Amino acid sequence: MLSSKLKNITPSFTIGISTKVRELRNSGQDIINLSIGEPDFSTPAAAKEGAVEAIRSNLTKYDAASGLVDLRKAIQEKLKHENNLSYGIDEIVVSNGAKHAITNALIALLDSGDEVLIPKPYWVSYPEMVKLTGGIPVFVETQEANSFKATPEDIKKKITPRTKIIILSNPSNPTGAIYTRDELSALVELCLKHQVYILSDEIYETIRYTDTFISTASLSEGAKDITITINGLSKSAAMTGWRIGYTATNKALAKAISTVQGHLISHPSTISQWASVAALRESTQEMEHMVSVYKGRRDTAIQLLSEIKDISFIQPEGAFYIFIDLSCLTRKLTWTDSFSVAFADKLLEEGNVAVVPGIAFGMDQYIRISYACDTKELIEGINRIKAFISSL
Repeated sequence: MLSSKLKNITPSFTIGISTKVRELRNSGQDIINLSIGEPDFSTPAAAKEGAVEAIRSNLTKYDAASGLVDLRKAIQEKLKHENNLSYGIDEIVVSNGAKHAITNALIALLDSGDEVLIPKPYWVSYPEMVKLTGGIPVFVETQEANSFKATPEDIKKKITPRTKIIILSNPSNPTGAIYTRDELSALVELCLKHQVYILSDEIYETIRYTDTFISTASLSEGAKDITITINGLSKSAAMTGWRIGYTATNKALAKAISTVQGHLISHPSTISQWASVAALRESTQEMEHMVSVYKGRRDTAIQLLSEIKDISFIQPEGAFYIFIDLSCLTRKLTWTDSFSVAFADKLLEEGNVAVVPGIAFGMDQYIRISYACDTKELIEGINRIKAFISSL
């Protein structure tokens, strides 16, 4: 008999869509996949060589639960130079991807029944991670006029004595919105007042199209003490399959996270960690090139989407997604159950384009598209979406 905790867990929409796309393509159908949140670039050459050299040097044994010292030093340098953050290496824990880093932090902090505030729209896995680790996800309504960024006024409505953490996605998946210094400062002040941790998911931090990015923990010593900074190499260095993420926290929390990780997995793959050392220290130009390509694709997508009637969207400042508002279409169509699921299913079946329904992010009148794909495919995919909407 399965654990009762699984009764309320929703399978991942994005993984389910990717599986369906593979099946359709294997059957010979011409499918444009605008659903996947995975860079279409190859892992940087230096990272690959770092892994090969580690294998040749027999660096394949057990190591520290919190990660290789060399990698934690490279992360320490990155945080100092790019984010104005000073952490000791004993305050950094390397994990099997950012998902695992988040889960470790939730296990370390949550008691059964503790509440975690999750602004809408949210990344699909946040609520399920909270439920799996014994917490209660509490959703915070935000405003489209503010690019769906949470404000203190939004948060105050949901804070209770059981509130333990608020999760911020910055830059946001699915909107691409980025919080300003003033916006973050106001949230930090509120969280300090109510003794609430901030889990700041900054996995898309390097993929941005604005001049500045502010890490939440960099605002003050108080902010640093209550912030769990989440980051990794999957998006910034196109290393999704290598599974390397990390947390940067206060020393006590880092020790707790390391203890949890030591019992669950020992530590991440040493080979992946050596590849990540090289990525952080030797692959800056390749990573910057990826961002410049994403920006060009974003601009192309915005231009094409602006020509489609009955939709609107949040203009992304970071990440590689566009969150598209279909609410005008809901007034014309009479689909039952989830509107965004019905739209995505019909678009895939009739238009041969895969997108993620907004219900996966808590917003049923939206869909999310990704431009982490070839530019020609992106253009063709948006043109197919336009034709599909015109046919409704």
